[in-house]
Amino acid sequence: MDFTEEQVNRYSRHILLQDVGVEGQEKISRGKVLVVGVGGLGSPVALYLAAAGVGTIGLIDGDTVDLSNLQRQIIHFTEDVGTPKVASAREKINRLNPDVQVVAHQALLTAENAAEIVRSYDFVVDGTDNFPVKFLINDACVMAGKPFSHGGILRFDGQTLTYVPGAACYRCLFHSPPPPNAVPTCSQAGVLGAIAGMLGTIQAAEALKYLTGVGDLLTNRLLSFNAKTMNFRTIKTKRSDECPVCGAHPTITQLTDYEQAACDLSNRQKR
Repeated sequence: MDFTEEQVNRYSRHILLQDVGVEGQEKISRGKVLVVGVGGLGSPVALYLAAAGVGTIGLIDGDTVDLSNLQRQIIHFTEDVGTPKVASAREKINRLNPDVQVVAHQALLTAENAAEIVRSYDFVVDGTDNFPVKFLINDACVMAGKPFSHGGILRFDGQTLTYVPGAACYRCLFHSPPPPNAVPTCSQAGVLGAIAGMLGTIQAAEALKYLTGVGDLLTNRLLSFNAKTMNFRTIKTKRSDECPVCGAHPTITQLTDYEQAACDLSNRQKR
C-alpha cells in the first residue's frame, strides 16, 4: 500500500514501533474485524480499531441506544438515544477516521445469519452480554476457522480469552450455556462502567496483535480481573479432545440459537 502523507502522520506512532512499522500498519489497513454488539465492550473496541486504521470494521447489533446505556457505552452520546446502535457507532467511526470502511448489520446475530457474516472477516470480537450468543459466536468461529476474542463483564469483574484454530475454544472451558436466570445479568447485579473500557481495550489490542502478528495472544489462557482490588490473574487452559465443537469427535455440527436472558430493563440483547 502507498500511504498518503496524511496517513503516515495519522499512524506515525504505530509506524515508529519497531514491531509494527509500515508493514504492520499495512496489515492493519487491510484487516477486517467484526464487532458483535456495539455496547459496553464493543464501544471501546470499535473506537480503538477505527483509530488504528483497521480497513473494514463490521458492526452487528439489533438494538437502539437507551439512556441507561450511556453509563458505559462510550461510542454513543445523549443525542443518540433512540438511534440504532450500529448507525450511531458508524457515525462516530466515520468522524474519527474516514479511512475506515464500516459495514453495519442492524440485526441480532443468530444461527441463521452467523456463518455468512463471520466468514467475511479476519477476526471477530465478542462484545455481547449473554451466554447463548457467546456460544453462538464461538461455534460459528470454530466451524469457520476464524479467530475471535471472548469478553465478559459483570459488577467489578472482567474476563477474556482469544481463540485461534487449534487452541482452546470457549466450549473447552464452559461446555454449554447455563440455564436461563441461573446467572444474574447486569440489570440485576450492575456493572461498573469503566470495566467495559478496561476489557474492551484489551480485546482491541488482541485484534491488532492478531492482524500484525505481534506479541503473544491470549490463547490457551483465560485472563480475569477484579477492579475493586485491581488483581489480575491468568489461568492456563488447553484444548479439550472432548469439546463438542472443536474436539476429536465433535457433536455440534450446526449452529443453534439457545434461550437467553437479556441484560437490561428494556429486554435488549447487547451490553
